[in-house]
Amino acid sequence: MRIAITQRVEVVASHGERRDCLDQQWAPFLEELGLVALPVPNNLRSPEQWLDGQGVDGVVLTGGNDLSVLVDGRNQARERDLTEAACLSLARSRRIPVLGVCRGMQMLNHWIGGRLEPVTGHTAVRHRLQGTPSETAFDAFTEVNSFHDWGVPAGGLAPELIPQLFSEDGYIEAFTHNSLPWAGIMWHPERETPFREADKALFNRIFREGLCRH
Repeated sequence: MRIAITQRVEVVASHGERRDCLDQQWAPFLEELGLVALPVPNNLRSPEQWLDGQGVDGVVLTGGNDLSVLVDGRNQARERDLTEAACLSLARSRRIPVLGVCRGMQMLNHWIGGRLEPVTGHTAVRHRLQGTPSETAFDAFTEVNSFHDWGVPAGGLAPELIPQLFSEDGYIEAFTHNSLPWAGIMWHPERETPFREADKALFNRIFREGLCRH
């Protein structure tokens, strides 16, 4: 299976460059699952047309870069927002599975019509999760890593999305879509050593079985 995976944008001022970057750990994580990672460039004239020609079976929206619409956001990259919006537009029309990771979950919620707000105590820590998931793939998650400054409050979730897990301070840590095979998580599966079986099972559930498949 070919999985389109989006990339963060880093500015290298000494070279006058804006570079697309992807954590090297994504490749072995997806490789363990038998999934082929296809990095998506951020400066295409038509991301949707490019993606349509790649024959992808799923999309992962990765972490890094605050959304450009956020006041006081850091390391923002409008070209990335446009690229990921195009990916979601194609995925919606084709019912392609999507998983948003950290910033990717934020992007998914924003694109559908939800909102974000600043959070504290969620950067470079581990914290416990709470809630009773309606999707059994989330039952195994009780504690996760956390690397974000923006979160989805309970009242900020887009109407099409279903909350699955919460942080102890009430922010949504995982959701699913009510009719599409889409999900979002605020933790980073690629940053676990070794990779966790629960994360691998979640990826298989989304990309091989299809959440909410009808």
